[in-house]
Amino acid sequence: MSEVKKIATRDSYGNALAELGKEADNLVVLDADLAAATKTGVFQKAFPDRHIDCGIAESNMMGIAAGIASTGKVPFVSTFAMFAAGRAFEQVRNSIGYPHLNVKIGATHAGISVGEDGASHQCNEDIALMRVIPGMTIINPSDDVEAKAAVKAAYAYEGPVYLRFGRLAVPVINDHADYKFEIGKGVTLRDGSDMTLIATGLCVSGALEAAEKLAADGIDARVINIHTIKPIDEELIIKAAQETGKIVTVEEHSVIGGLGGAVAEVLSEKCPTKMLRIGMEDVFGESGPAVQLLEKYGLDAEGIYKKVKAFQ
Repeated sequence: MSEVKKIATRDSYGNALAELGKEADNLVVLDADLAAATKTGVFQKAFPDRHIDCGIAESNMMGIAAGIASTGKVPFVSTFAMFAAGRAFEQVRNSIGYPHLNVKIGATHAGISVGEDGASHQCNEDIALMRVIPGMTIINPSDDVEAKAAVKAAYAYEGPVYLRFGRLAVPVINDHADYKFEIGKGVTLRDGSDMTLIATGLCVSGALEAAEKLAADGIDARVINIHTIKPIDEELIIKAAQETGKIVTVEEHSVIGGLGGAVAEVLSEKCPTKMLRIGMEDVFGESGPAVQLLEKYGLDAEGIYKKVKAFQ
């Protein structure tokens, strides 16, 4: 069996911007002295006149992007998730969210898979922060194919969008002819009748692998990829809850306020269902190799499998 192709979604982001720049003259990319890390350097090389390095001044960068958006151009602002959602929260809320400007935020290096950079840079709170901003769309792609599709969809969408990308290379799982990306619509990757694993971002491939392990134990698990956290696909979630009776959410983010919180909100109001949230359990991360950290916090396939088994 050939080895599974792996690509970091931050690489996908940079490549998608460069491709999109060829056909979209109104696309402008801003970065905060991190073009090499966020991979917007690919766009910078191709379109130097449309790339602005704002320096280590993320809050100011959001204000600049808001001004550019008000002229009719489409700015993509890029920095680490910790700085985009954390440091610049007030500017994102007041300068971009409140006037509902057409700014796209490319937040890379999200979650504990940032690895050796440690807890200060491992943003496990960004989805929760962005979710509470009225009118903010949030997309957390699972692989290279989905990340590229998300960038194009975000460009075409009118309004603020938060795009979450990772540092760690992840398996490409959506490379098939019938793949379709639509903002606000989840994707059923594996059918099942005993329970449903609802995953997002980096954890989607792990959830699929965990489902195969569960199948070997006689547990038939459905797997749903929720790439758009907001607006969330309520119809698909409720359908899965009604048909399988149990829901497990899996995310590289705090269990508070992220995918798990969003799904719990839907189900508690419209279809009360037995549920388990897998993610960061109200703790900060720590410095270490990304793969080992995912294992330690139970966010790899084996960890997901063990937690779901215990949930039975």
